[in-house]
Amino acid sequence: QVQLVESGGGLVQAGGSLRLSCAASGTIFGRNTMGWYRQAPGNERELVADITTGGSTNGGSTNYAGSVKGRFTISRDNAKNTVYLQMNSLKPEDTAVYYCHYRRLYGSGSIGYWGQGTQVTVSS
Repeated sequence: QVQLVESGGGLVQAGGSLRLSCAASGTIFGRNTMGWYRQAPGNERELVADITTGGSTNGGSTNYAGSVKGRFTISRDNAKNTVYLQMNSLKPEDTAVYYCHYRRLYGSGSIGYWGQGTQVTVSS
C-alpha cells in the first residue's frame, strides 16, 4: 500500500502562482511514476503532468498536458518520495481539484494509488 498526502492548494488570482506538494509513504518501489491529475466540476479527471523516477535524486522523464506546458513545472525528490507541481501564470480554467498519483509496474500491468485531492481555485 502507498499513501499520498497532498498540500499547497488554495485560492489565487489569475496570473499568480501556487506550488503543490505530495509526499508518498508506505511500500515505495524504486521505479515508479508520480504525477498530478485534475478534475473540474462536470469534467473528467485529466493528466496535468507526471515524472518518472529516473536515475538521479531529482527524477527522470517528464510529461505535460498541452494546456499547462510552459506554465507548470513538475519535479520530484526521490530521497523524500515527494513530487512537486509549480504552477505559474495561473488561469481561471486551471480551477480544479488536483490529485496526486503514484503508479508502478505490477505483473503484466501496473498498479496505482491516489491522494485525497487538493482544491485549486483561480479567480479572474
